[in-house]
Amino acid sequence: MKLSRRASWFLLAFGVWSWFIWITFVKNLWHDGSGLAFDDAGDPTPYFWVHLLLAIASFVLGTVVGAIGLRGVRASRGHSG
Repeated sequence: MKLSRRASWFLLAFGVWSWFIWITFVKNLWHDGSGLAFDDAGDPTPYFWVHLLLAIASFVLGTVVGAIGLRGVRASRGHSG
């Protein structure tokens, strides 16, 4: 399958954006002081674990999507069209 240059850049940008957003989210989750992520004893709550798993899944998907975009960008540089 051949991706257009525009689609390749979009996928690459989406992968980078996904990492940026989810790293920020995990940092905020880790330092949560609202009581949602950690209970009074400082132990992680189910909210923490669910959102950590969502972040990990998003890291994996963002990496895969970004890698596909990167391959498309590299391939499009080899062609002038």
